[in-house]
Amino acid sequence: MSQPLFEKIALVGIGLIGSSLARVIRREGLARHIAISTRSAPTLARAEELGLGDSYATDAKVAVKDADLIIVSVPVGSSGAVAIDIASALKPGAILTDVGSTKASVIAQMAPHVPAGVHFIPGHPLAGTEKSGPDAGFAELFENRWCIFTPLPDTDAVALEKLSEFWRRCGSNIDTMDPEHHDMTLAIVSHLPHIIAYNIVGTADDLESVTKSEVIKYSASGFRDFTRLAASDPTMWRDVCLHNKDAILEMLARFSEDLASLQRAIRWGDGDKLFEMFTRTRAIRRSIIDAGQEVDVPNFGREAIEHPVKN
Repeated sequence: MSQPLFEKIALVGIGLIGSSLARVIRREGLARHIAISTRSAPTLARAEELGLGDSYATDAKVAVKDADLIIVSVPVGSSGAVAIDIASALKPGAILTDVGSTKASVIAQMAPHVPAGVHFIPGHPLAGTEKSGPDAGFAELFENRWCIFTPLPDTDAVALEKLSEFWRRCGSNIDTMDPEHHDMTLAIVSHLPHIIAYNIVGTADDLESVTKSEVIKYSASGFRDFTRLAASDPTMWRDVCLHNKDAILEMLARFSEDLASLQRAIRWGDGDKLFEMFTRTRAIRRSIIDAGQEVDVPNFGREAIEHPVKN
């Protein structure tokens, strides 16, 4: 077990990411004390039943008091309210970070309320499943996944390295990006796929010629993979769409143009164009596997992701 990096870590929000962090912090001995906060009393009680922390509070100010690292894991639309709430309880020298999927919006919401002497380092671990809540987490969630930081211009280098070491011990690879570049990148690799999934599942449900029972019956085909994404937390994805609007609209426009091109190829029987596109995109899929961001096993590796082998 590693030496603790922090005396006290406060987790504000205990859904999939927060509960996975609690588990890996415990497993790796990254803190002597884990404080957990969520506004939902039943969720907090469940976190306590699972033994995820050492102290529990519905009041985030209580949880973050004397914490050396505070990780905000809430829907991005709530980031500003959390920052306002906890600001007066943050101690000088503490590191404040988040796990939100949009960064420019989170910075705009949180940065004005961070007290002097507190190191605010926005972050985003690119890890997750469609499940949510404290029961959904597992310590292996971050292994060989990327954690991206979008540090502010005056970010303290020592604090950034300490937070980077924390995520490395959680199993993550580290990268840094400009917030706007992060948001544009995530719009295409994460946000757009989820939006398309929600839309196509809704379309299938709306079609009178396809009953719900038939959708379920034949969901072992490609439709199953869309429904996995569409099962993700509605609050989180509503906030992502509202808080990364410009980048998502740009990606939707580009996607619509490419879709129109594909539609023309199908309409006019352009087999060469279809074959070229499918060959190119198949190679991209293989490169994702080669990069270690997926595993080349049946069911797209979901068995390995959702039920990892524990050493």
